[in-house]
Amino acid sequence: MTGVTKDMTIGEILRANPNVAPVLMSAGMHCVGCPSAQGESLEEAAMVHGMDIDALMKAIEEL
Repeated sequence: MTGVTKDMTIGEILRANPNVAPVLMSAGMHCVGCPSAQGESLEEAAMVHGMDIDALMKAIEEL
């Protein structure tokens, strides 16, 4: 999926492409529907969850 950046909120990403949800869930980011998803960037969420943002971005891009 092109156009996804680290500074987009999870909500923005999911509105653009709901198919990203399973990628996030399989990576351990189970808060795709929580209020934080609307205001937290993908990079911030990855940091909070102890994830490698570059690996997560690669998985999203491979969709």
